Amino acid sequence: VYLTIDGDQAQLRDASHLWGKVTGEVESALQEELGDKHIEVAQIGPAGENLVKYACIINKCSRANGRNGMGAVMGSKNLKAMVVKKGKPMTAADSDAFMGLSRSVRKLLEENEGVAGLGLNGTDGDLEGFSDEGFLPTRNWKTGYFPEGANNITGTTMYDTVLKERDTCYACAVRCKRVAEIPGRVDPVYGGPEYETCAALGSYCGVTDLADVCEANMLCNMYGLDTISCGATISFAMECFEEGLLKPEQADDLDLKFGNGAAVNTLVKKIAMREGLGDLLAEGSARAAEKIGGGAEKFSMSVKKQELPAHMPQYKPAVGLVYAVNPFGADHQSSEHDVFLVMPPDSRERERLSKLGLWKGYDNPFELDSEKVRFALDTQKYFSVLDSLSLCQFVWGPSWELYGPDELLELCRAGLGWETSLYELMMAGERRINMMRQFNAREGFTAADDTLPARLFEPFADGPSKGKHVDRDAFEDAKKLYYEMAGWNPETGNPTEATLKKLSLDWLL
Repeated sequence: VYLTIDGDQAQLRDASHLWGKVTGEVESALQEELGDKHIEVAQIGPAGENLVKYACIINKCSRANGRNGMGAVMGSKNLKAMVVKKGKPMTAADSDAFMGLSRSVRKLLEENEGVAGLGLNGTDGDLEGFSDEGFLPTRNWKTGYFPEGANNITGTTMYDTVLKERDTCYACAVRCKRVAEIPGRVDPVYGGPEYETCAALGSYCGVTDLADVCEANMLCNMYGLDTISCGATISFAMECFEEGLLKPEQADDLDLKFGNGAAVNTLVKKIAMREGLGDLLAEGSARAAEKIGGGAEKFSMSVKKQELPAHMPQYKPAVGLVYAVNPFGADHQSSEHDVFLVMPPDSRERERLSKLGLWKGYDNPFELDSEKVRFALDTQKYFSVLDSLSLCQFVWGPSWELYGPDELLELCRAGLGWETSLYELMMAGERRINMMRQFNAREGFTAADDTLPARLFEPFADGPSKGKHVDRDAFEDAKKLYYEMAGWNPETGNPTEATLKKLSLDWLL
């Protein structure tokens, strides 16, 4: 079935004629069937129908609610799509103030090179720079250095070669969304790859050809796959193949060596359809490793069975800490990144972070002390608020973004008529984190699940980051301190009764 929502009217309709079709076909069919080109469609592709563990929900054929397998949840309910007809626009509580916030965006863009750069080169604009510093995950995280391919798949190269246009979310002036076109190979209706995609389907797999990466991105959007987990699971399989744990006959006679972009694209389709080796890899790298055996577990770069995004804890230890403790696994958009604490004391980034009580600066981002733990926890709460309010983290945030904490309060007042405070918002963010954590506790999760892959604790053997690694003792100390700061039991890692009561969540007990 698919669900239509038109104002107060909701209806389930037959979707048997849509089942098995890719996202572009479904969107066009629904527009024609409902006689409306302006509907919004949130749908699953064949990957969600086939319950791929990292299937996602796709909007506009190119926007992915990508992580945690929500596409498989819809597939398990036989729900192909949710279709919403646009209604009347809402009215802001204080229209003049609200429009003032909106109109200020152009001036803010002129003053913010970082966000303006996202519009020009997309999130992929930093990829080559990460490699030059030695912190671009490459060949299943064996190294952080990709000199043979980083320049080929970075944002500036995309801008100069395959970029058709800069797309945007509704009414956003940043316009960071990529649209790639390669005639006869890559259809622009499926958008273009962002940084995480270029890393996961590029450097993770040793792929140096931008066309291969763009095609893989298109296939993921067609079939409804999370590009991060898909690329990371394929790179896991490549290492297993090169180490002899996957034999050619088990790999469907594909040459799964790092760098084979054609094999990557073949596997994307096989995973979505659960064909051959794709059926095993559709379970994600952690579950696949359990079935492969022979030590394959050490090649799964995942936390809570969710594959790591392309920001390296060896360079950003506070981000690594949040990877480990985050209720829904490794995620790079659940807290602010360490590098913004290296900015000068009078910078915008540091001034805004001080509003959260984060005063300390660092000469380099590699330290993991008590203030870094507080930085991880408090910015995690702040990002949790942004998710709860459905605000873009590139526009709204606690440091480098266009709008900061002061403007967030004004937005709530002018938009909703909500006279709130930073304290109240942070409490709401904390409440959300603890609700997820308590859910995990009910399902049997403990502190043992809050860990990082062993490879991150091993020094890099080459490149500009040679010798860098996550210090295990410092990480374990930080995790224990995080629990104590969060009000979680240091033995189990789960919220205490007092913490739940403080957050008005005692109904969960």
